[in-house]
Amino acid sequence: MKKFDAETFGPLLGGTARAWRMKLDQRLKPMGLSQAKWRTLLHLFRAPEPLTQSQVAERTGIEEPTLVSLLHRLEKEGWVVRKSSARDRRCKTVHLQPRTQRVINRINAAALKLRHELIKDIPNRDMEVCMRVLNHVRERIDRAPGTNGNRRRHK
Repeated sequence: MKKFDAETFGPLLGGTARAWRMKLDQRLKPMGLSQAKWRTLLHLFRAPEPLTQSQVAERTGIEEPTLVSLLHRLEKEGWVVRKSSARDRRCKTVHLQPRTQRVINRINAAALKLRHELIKDIPNRDMEVCMRVLNHVRERIDRAPGTNGNRRRHK
C-alpha cells in the first residue's frame, strides 16, 4: 500500500466524485436526462419539503440564473412545477410532478447498481474506515468559518 500523501487527498476525493457522477451520467443519458437534470430532480426528491429556487441552486452548485433556465426546461418537460411560496411571495418553490416518481425510481436503481459494481469487492472494514474519514472531513467543512450553517448532514 502506498504511503499517505496529504497533497493528493483533495484531488483524489474530487476526481473520484466527478468520475462517479460521469459514469452514472453515461447510464442515465438514454433516459434523456442530463447530469444537471437528474441531480436537480434527486435534490428535490430528497428534500423533506419543497425547496426555493435559491435553495436548489445552493444544493446543486448551479448559479441561480442558470438554474432558472434549467427549471424552465424541467417545467416545460413536465417534471416540476414552480409555485409562489406560501411564506414569501417573492420566492418560488419547486415541486416535483407525480410522473417524476417513475424516473426517480430508475435513477435510484441505476445509482444502486453502479454503487454495487464500484464497491462490491472492497472489504466492509475498509468501507467503514473510508466513511468515517469522509464524515469527519465533512463535519470539519461544515464547522469551518465561512461555510453555511444550514447545510444538511450527508451520510
